[in-house]
Amino acid sequence: MRRIGFLINPVAGMGGSVGLKGTDGNVDEARRRGALPRAQERAAITLRLLSHLTDILFITCSGEMGASALRECGVPHFRVVYEYQGKSTAEDTKKAMAAILREGVDLILFCGGDGTARDVFQVAQRTVPLLGIPAGVKMYSAVFALDPATAAALLSGPYHLQDAEVLDIDEEAYRKGMLETHLSGIARVPGRAHMTQAAKQVFEEADEDRAKEEIARFLQEVMLPGVLYIIGAGTTTEAIARRLGIVKTLLGVDAIRDGILVASDADEKTLLDLAGRYPETRIILSPIGAQGFILGRGNQQISATVVRKAGLPNLIMVATPHKLRETPFLYVDSGDPALDREFGESIQVISGYRIAQRKKISRAS
Repeated sequence: MRRIGFLINPVAGMGGSVGLKGTDGNVDEARRRGALPRAQERAAITLRLLSHLTDILFITCSGEMGASALRECGVPHFRVVYEYQGKSTAEDTKKAMAAILREGVDLILFCGGDGTARDVFQVAQRTVPLLGIPAGVKMYSAVFALDPATAAALLSGPYHLQDAEVLDIDEEAYRKGMLETHLSGIARVPGRAHMTQAAKQVFEEADEDRAKEEIARFLQEVMLPGVLYIIGAGTTTEAIARRLGIVKTLLGVDAIRDGILVASDADEKTLLDLAGRYPETRIILSPIGAQGFILGRGNQQISATVVRKAGLPNLIMVATPHKLRETPFLYVDSGDPALDREFGESIQVISGYRIAQRKKISRAS
């Protein structure tokens, strides 16, 4: 029987929809803004798909750190080896990992974001393979499956082991619009083609700025009066705002109408209110470099509900030619599988002045 260590960070991802760009040290503020836990729901997708397997014994933690989800999903074999009191903390994650590793597990399956990956890896190192169920805000590390269903697919079939970067960012700097990535180490992860995400890459070259300006010039031409434009994070979308004479939050989501900034660093509630106020709404997004995620990584403010409110045909994708060359596939992990399927097999991406490419959307699960 395979022995899999299992751990959930119950508060992972709570800061995303409310515009906090991370939850580390901001759980109370996320709750104050109305954020709801999402890690249990994300983990449950994976566990339900694994619940029919009788050859797995899950070694886990009490309550919302593992046992509750396993029980609710009908997983037949699990054992609790770590009990926590009160609210789960990063210290609980590390202590739980130590207790789980003492049981001699074959693999660690955890549900959380980059902070959880960092805490798990600090204890496990390379002694045992890791696999993350993505539930955080950013998830720049390469230890995560593409989505919860893909995590189950990976563990249900044969896989090989591969090296993957464990990355984390300085969340305080991130909230101020600065991206400072730190490499915690190189973990071993189970892999099959196009089933785990790549680490985020930042593309910097002489032609990049020129390409962004060409994209911005074209978007400025086609933007319609009276239409609300929700603009996602990134340097390409920032160039569009700059072309309009607007200072955009680099790592946040902003809204523009008739060349005027109507919301800066907006959360999901603000975007829904604006989309309800204005009859026509467009959403401009750029995929994360190398990872290829359109939705579900670092832009949870633009939720499935926001996309449906605007209408999927009103989603505008932009990316430089170099980024598209270095990004083999695009992915969608909105949290709404039905919406993810509605994206179809490919999407048009504006890559220059009056130039667009069709890019394949992959669905490994």
